[in-house]
Amino acid sequence: MEIGGKLDPAVIRRVQDSFDRQGLMAHLGAELAEVKAGQVTIRLPFRQELTQQHGYFHAGGTSSIADSAGGYAGYSLFPEGSAVLTVEFKLNLINPARGEWLEAIGRVIKPGRTLTVCQLDVWGVDGEQRIHVATGMQTLISVKGDA
Repeated sequence: MEIGGKLDPAVIRRVQDSFDRQGLMAHLGAELAEVKAGQVTIRLPFRQELTQQHGYFHAGGTSSIADSAGGYAGYSLFPEGSAVLTVEFKLNLINPARGEWLEAIGRVIKPGRTLTVCQLDVWGVDGEQRIHVATGMQTLISVKGDA
């Protein structure tokens, strides 16, 4: 299956249902914006409660949506009856995270039967301006069970 291609609506529903069960994403106010084969976008609207001492989005929120975007990108390619867990991820914060919202894009780089590797990118969006605020890599594991 081509990364970024269309998915069966049942797979999109499975990803959305799993996302909706994530307490942290709900607490942060994150939204599942787009689900494609091996590529997922999550948006996090700005709220003062999500900032650090300088008024930028806190790295905790930035990394949380990056991790989830990559996790669901991998999960979108996993077989039905499987679940996804993050094995490890590294995120470089390359610019202050500011804007009307953050947009995390997770994209599968190397799908696998057990381990999957994803690229993570987070953008600060303010009107027409998009600033790349974080980039990283992630390794996922496919396990049996519901995500």
